Amino acid sequence: MSPESRLPKWFEVPNNVPRSDITITMDSYSTLSGGRYIFKMKEKDSIFNEKKIIVDYRMTKELESKERPLGFHKGYPAYEAVTVNGVTDIIEYRKMEPVFYMTDNPAIWRELECSME
Repeated sequence: MSPESRLPKWFEVPNNVPRSDITITMDSYSTLSGGRYIFKMKEKDSIFNEKKIIVDYRMTKELESKERPLGFHKGYPAYEAVTVNGVTDIIEYRKMEPVFYMTDNPAIWRELECSME
């Protein structure tokens, strides 16, 4: 996850830990039934304080932007709504790279039919 992005809504940030000290990774695995994401949140310089969330692909909605903003390659930006324990958030992929962002763009939330809570 980009260090400039806000954290996913499904992770609870430990008290008094600044965003700059939190790292989120996402691993993606294909399975016979679709796939699985494994999100991990880790505090900087901490080997014991890791939280993990597993999400099946069938729980996600995808969207490719209808109008490509200037400077983006074909297929990007792309968005994916992911729901964890009843909390939905939207991942934004700006290009083909191992970096993702969380989006608060109301137009994208409306297009994916998600409510911004």
